[in-house]
Amino acid sequence: MESKTDVINSEQVVISPVGNIDFSNSQDLKDKLLELFKKDYKKVILDFSEVESIDSSGLGKLLLFHKKLKEKDGKLIIRNVESDYIKNMFEMIHLNKVITIEE
Repeated sequence: MESKTDVINSEQVVISPVGNIDFSNSQDLKDKLLELFKKDYKKVILDFSEVESIDSSGLGKLLLFHKKLKEKDGKLIIRNVESDYIKNMFEMIHLNKVITIEE
């Protein structure tokens, strides 16, 4: 899966995945997130402006990473969700009650 990483400062980083997050590439996203976790970023922002869809394997990776980051007093934020499909899925599973989702 293609993604861009922008380091804001020593505690914050933005990851911008592109395309679909599904079974075929969600492990790539997990690996990228764990790499950032090991670098001790406290605030990881996922910019979903170029993500078209996400399936249950992708959602599972997000939830596991959120839990791991939270245990280290970190925070996962998802922002710029453009896809109505993803917005509806997040609402349906009440993801906004677990992970901060910003417009």
